[in-house]
Amino acid sequence: MTKESSIAGLVPAVELWSFGFKHGGIEANLVVDVRFLPNPYYVPALCHMTGRDAPCAAYVFKDPATGGFAESLADMVFGMERSFREQGKAVLKVAIGCTGGQHRSVAVVEALAAALRARGLSPELRHRELGNAEAGAEGRLNPKKH
Repeated sequence: MTKESSIAGLVPAVELWSFGFKHGGIEANLVVDVRFLPNPYYVPALCHMTGRDAPCAAYVFKDPATGGFAESLADMVFGMERSFREQGKAVLKVAIGCTGGQHRSVAVVEALAAALRARGLSPELRHRELGNAEAGAEGRLNPKKH
């Protein structure tokens, strides 16, 4: 048995990271810039929320094209996971960035995670600018003042 055949089929850990470009980039197998999506930062009622809050996420996904983008992204990541598994790679790291890492990137990572779970994967979520993987809506690091 060769080394490759002994590790082929290994289920890679799928890590989904949200981050803010203004706080520095992130190294990943796939980096996606979502600064083209609607930005809740400019909506006074939403700016203090994160993408984990339903009203904020709904604002990001208000444009039907956003849902299509998220579904295409899920298709891509699902295909990458399959390829990583066949090659015996241990980790597939996907980083989704917006300006501050509080709203759009968080909402997209949460939606991507749900789509991947529906396909049988178990992604790990990391929201870098929220402080940790388990930070909730109240886990904001830098509340904005309006």
